[in-house]
Amino acid sequence: MSATTAVEMPEIGATGLTSKEVVQRIESGQSNAVKTSTSRSVQDIVRANVFTLFNGIIFAAMVLVLITGSWRDAVFGFVIIINTGIGIVTELRAKRTLDKLSILVASEFLVHRDGRDVEVPHNEIVLDDLLWIRAGEQVPADGQIIQTWGLELDESMLTGESRTVRHKVGEQVYSGATAVSGMALVKVNAVGSHSYAATLTAQAKVYKKTVSDLNKGINTILKFMTFLVVPLCILLILSQIHTVGGWGTALSTGEWRQAVVSAVAGVVGMIPEGLVLLTSLNFAVAAMRLARHNTLVQELESVETLARVDALNLDKTGTITDGGIAFNRLVMLGSANVTAEQAATQSLYDCCNEEQPNGTGQAVLAGLKAQGYGAGAVESRVPFSSARKWSAVRKSGETWYMGAPEVIISALEGDYSSVLQQVNEYANDGNRVLLVARSTAPLSPRSGLRGAVEGANVSDDPQLDPKAEPVALVLCSEKIREDAERTLAWFREQGVRCRVISGDNPVTVGAIARRVKLTGDHEPVAMDARELPEDVNELARVLENVDVLGRVLPDQKKAIVQALHTQNHVVAMTGDGVNDALAIKEADLGIAMGNAAPATKAVAQVVLVDSKFSHLPDVVARGRQVMANMERVASLFLVKTVYSALISLGVVLTQIPYPYLPRHITYIGALTIGMPAFILALAPNTRRYIPGFLKRVVTFALPGGIATALSVLLASWTLPNVMGWDVVNNDADLSALRATSAIILFLMGVFVLARVARPLNSWRGALVAGFAAAGIIGAFIPFVANFFALILPTGTTLVATLIALGGAAMIFVICLWLAPLVGRIFGNLLRQHGFNI
Repeated sequence: MSATTAVEMPEIGATGLTSKEVVQRIESGQSNAVKTSTSRSVQDIVRANVFTLFNGIIFAAMVLVLITGSWRDAVFGFVIIINTGIGIVTELRAKRTLDKLSILVASEFLVHRDGRDVEVPHNEIVLDDLLWIRAGEQVPADGQIIQTWGLELDESMLTGESRTVRHKVGEQVYSGATAVSGMALVKVNAVGSHSYAATLTAQAKVYKKTVSDLNKGINTILKFMTFLVVPLCILLILSQIHTVGGWGTALSTGEWRQAVVSAVAGVVGMIPEGLVLLTSLNFAVAAMRLARHNTLVQELESVETLARVDALNLDKTGTITDGGIAFNRLVMLGSANVTAEQAATQSLYDCCNEEQPNGTGQAVLAGLKAQGYGAGAVESRVPFSSARKWSAVRKSGETWYMGAPEVIISALEGDYSSVLQQVNEYANDGNRVLLVARSTAPLSPRSGLRGAVEGANVSDDPQLDPKAEPVALVLCSEKIREDAERTLAWFREQGVRCRVISGDNPVTVGAIARRVKLTGDHEPVAMDARELPEDVNELARVLENVDVLGRVLPDQKKAIVQALHTQNHVVAMTGDGVNDALAIKEADLGIAMGNAAPATKAVAQVVLVDSKFSHLPDVVARGRQVMANMERVASLFLVKTVYSALISLGVVLTQIPYPYLPRHITYIGALTIGMPAFILALAPNTRRYIPGFLKRVVTFALPGGIATALSVLLASWTLPNVMGWDVVNNDADLSALRATSAIILFLMGVFVLARVARPLNSWRGALVAGFAAAGIIGAFIPFVANFFALILPTGTTLVATLIALGGAAMIFVICLWLAPLVGRIFGNLLRQHGFNI
């Protein structure tokens, strides 16, 4: 606690809490200290990323291979380390952001204790403290106003209302608001975790993992494969032991090791480990690309969510507008000449040119300076007061007033209803309207103002001259971002429904929405949120016909997102205030502006660092690229999963040696899946996301996977008989069969890659041709051929291989032709039995 301050404050009768009472409250936990832990510890994050289904399968397979001593075949285990590392680093980064979350600015605050004023840190404010709230300070705790000297609060961070609010004695003020003028003495009635700001923060801090449709699809595949992997692995080992003469022979000769390796090769082939890794890497690359455009992605999975957004809720202030005010023009009332207009304009400048002009005054000064106006001679002045709502200057024998039209006109004699009608028309177009009036009566002096509260005591303010005459209207408006209209047009073209949700007056917000053509050529439908139904289903129905909502409370913003979810919309929410934090967290994708409150930025998945709304199309386009390309890549990997499972099943059922070696699948997979997939995943793609990712991937993968498995198995079953090979007892014959199977596998891999990469009349065709050529050339390089056990067929083996390749190509074509036919028949059967597909 600091010593008594030197600031002279108004005298009050209360003594405030005693030192003993303060100590008692601190000991009983009634201080303003707030714990800053998130709902997920480091241990929880590490545990969630390490102990996954994918990691468990790959780790178990790796251990089996290591037991055999063939460590070179266990390299696939590195995928666990890389993928887990990416996940842990990403979530730890999010945790650090959440831990730093604080709505309140930590600084010293003035309290009245033991009959004197002392400054204390934010955390040492206690329940029942008498707290001074002064202009420029952020309210540190909730309280009730005991005395006020024109206190005016900016509550935009809490309510979204951009205009300041004047509070009276007995009214409640909430932590997180900022005092912009005047001051007040407040009795604290909620501190720490019970305060309004802390309550919002606590709700915002609850960790929420971004739901990834892509990851959900991959996990579904992994769960399905789990039911096959364990029993199939055991059966594969048993079948391979059988092919070498049983357990006795296998153990005595060491053949059991190769049996285990072959079995694991079949199992690992079924797991799309490269897809899991490539998904994480692709998210990371997309995040890095967005970072170059001042867009921070705080959760990698949110990149994919961008592709699925079909409903975008926009906060007005900070998103469509930049939060500033712009002077538009001066409108003279009645007939006026150039001289009269210049006099009115100069007087407007002089009224605003006070020591500390407010935001509107600064905007007027900036606009008039650009027109060449400067400070004039002023004899006396009454500065603007938000309580009085007007200011005045005396110059050249005239008094000029400037302020709120309804306040000034209500004090004047005569009927000025036509002027008020003009004011309302301009206000309905989104303007902030001020009135300039002129009088010949002298400007009465102020009195009764003293010390620290000078200029705030409204009871002694001078009165307007009732004989003054309205001269002109001043039109100001919120500054609309230059890119707002263009950005909204892009979203309309892309089929994304945009709504403006604001705490401001719905008429004002509706006018701004009209100016930026929120709904194109159609008039936007505006509504006061106070009229919204509380039932979420009824709310969803109402929202379908509403484009603009004003006077929206923080809880309503969250409810609006929930209502849109009931209609299966994928919702993105933008904002910059604390009032937006809960809705941003509830949305599928939260987007915060760079100048947003810390709480809002912390819970958002995406932060537009330079606060430019125009980055959003780039962000969405990047998400679409990731999702569309990963669908291609997933299809490619899943083909390998399908044929690996079917080949393994065929091997188990027919008790034949596994038709290829692990190194064969490594070589073929790298050239027809791994490396092409990485290139395809990063290629440009702006296709809009269509729901049904998993269904489409499986539908694509089944024909190619079945065709590949049939081709390899038919060759393994027929070639030994046709060629007279003894694949059980003759290693050379077995090697010849495996080499032929590898060639068939490679050909089918190229076919599948060509199908995935379509259209082939661009660089994609060159990609397929390049990797096909690389695979063939590699077989002619001695080192590569020896390392991967690649054998080029000759003589009768070459003829047999060519026949097998021809048969494989026919099987591929037949499977592609049959797939849609079988799909339609199967779909009709399901629909006949009441299944909706």
